[in-house]
Amino acid sequence: MTSELAKGLDGILVTESEMSYVDGEIGRLIYRGFDIEDLAEQATYEEVVYLLWYGDLPSEAELEHFSSRLAEERVLHQDVLATLERLAEADEEPMSALRTATSMLSAYDPEASYTTGEIDLSREKGMRILAKVPTILASFHAYREGREPLDPDPSRSLAGDFLRMLSGESGSSLAGETFDMSLILHADHGMNASTFTSIVIGSTMADLYASVTGGIGALSGPLHGGANQEVIRMFRDLEDSEHGPVEWVKEMQKRGERVPGFGHRVYRVKDPRAHILEAKAVELAEEGAEGRYIGYAQAIEEYLTESGLVEKGIAPNVDFYSGVVYDQLGIPFDLYTPIFAMSRTAGWIGHVIEYQEDNRLIRPRARYVGPKDVEFVPIEQR
Repeated sequence: MTSELAKGLDGILVTESEMSYVDGEIGRLIYRGFDIEDLAEQATYEEVVYLLWYGDLPSEAELEHFSSRLAEERVLHQDVLATLERLAEADEEPMSALRTATSMLSAYDPEASYTTGEIDLSREKGMRILAKVPTILASFHAYREGREPLDPDPSRSLAGDFLRMLSGESGSSLAGETFDMSLILHADHGMNASTFTSIVIGSTMADLYASVTGGIGALSGPLHGGANQEVIRMFRDLEDSEHGPVEWVKEMQKRGERVPGFGHRVYRVKDPRAHILEAKAVELAEEGAEGRYIGYAQAIEEYLTESGLVEKGIAPNVDFYSGVVYDQLGIPFDLYTPIFAMSRTAGWIGHVIEYQEDNRLIRPRARYVGPKDVEFVPIEQR
């Protein structure tokens, strides 16, 4: 047994997976062999979920059946809606509300107690979870705005129906296409913190509700899922200042502050997902969406690239442009990370199912560095 310490498990292999692969040196992301650029441009989110869960792209008939099943499962039980209403009244954080409601879903699952590890049943349960997450978020937002949530529309795609339920309006075809693409880009990304959390829970043979709830908890931390909010917060502060974007970043650097949205634990070059979202942000701006933040982002990226930061392996990640796109789509600022969770639920579920096919309880060890041979002193003598 090795005694080498790998803090943060950097470089440690814990399992094998066929789902996604990240090449950080050249900036490549693939899902089951398909480049993310091809999937983002040519597939739908439902197709990508099917690919991740079943291993192949669906036929037309398979996609129709799968999409219909997802659409059928979007409706929430009234008890879950009532809980979301109370959480909104209590001014709960959206990620915490999502965590609570997702855990609650198991109470209304007709197969909640089936034996974990049965792949087909796991996929059915996963479908029920994935379908309901958009409805949870849209309903919670409706309640905190003081209105009744809209019922899901099974004739719409998951992405399109979420935007409709969130805002009450259908939106443009470009908006729906862009949001669907953003869900594809975030659906999976190798062995990240939240995926690992979900797998650890799944390795105990706990059910998918426990695994997804754990994934949401891990993603809620600012070191994992909140960077796009930090980017938009920076842009908002910049907007209220007298500085231009380059001057603003120079001042940040003088203070020794990190520029949000730059740098990644795996990528040493620009995140391929950032390339895709940057292009969509430009397209949205050209269609008429408010485009001030895309200008900020591109100016800052150009400056930091010319200053040599990217050459050092600190390049734009997906969060640098995802927040820009969400802002253009009119999505509330504090829903950015929950939307990340909405998309990544597909990856969490897929990885848990894959891992449980050849399950082994994940049980690492910690190096003990505390005292030994301490003499116990009775309480009356302390």
